[in-house]
Amino acid sequence: MNKTTALSHADAQTAIAIIQAEISKRGKAASIAVADSHGELIAFLRMDGAKLNTINIACNKAFTASREQKPSREVGQRVRDPEKGHDISYLGDPRYVGWGGGLPVFVEGVCAGAVAVSGLPELEDIEVCQLGVNAING
Repeated sequence: MNKTTALSHADAQTAIAIIQAEISKRGKAASIAVADSHGELIAFLRMDGAKLNTINIACNKAFTASREQKPSREVGQRVRDPEKGHDISYLGDPRYVGWGGGLPVFVEGVCAGAVAVSGLPELEDIEVCQLGVNAING
């Protein structure tokens, strides 16, 4: 029997609360997504004022980070590599994205899911996203 390590709804809510508080403190708005170990959505929040396009982008960043078990920005850098790069559609699912802001969450060395933020500048998405990952990992 295979056992799966996955984030819980409580983990997702913890990450979202920490990220939402930090984004609010900065006077900004974004969408926040938390996915399970398969990249499927556990919880989501679109803050008041966040643009509509941030909904799918946040969900897709979480999907990408979880499925690839690496930051979504790293996936994007890999496909843009001038020598080894390839079209991102090569990965086989239109939900894969290469923008930064999706981070995998590892529990005891196993990818248990991912946290993602969309709506801020890329490096700021990554920064606040890391706060959510840290909150889950305690």
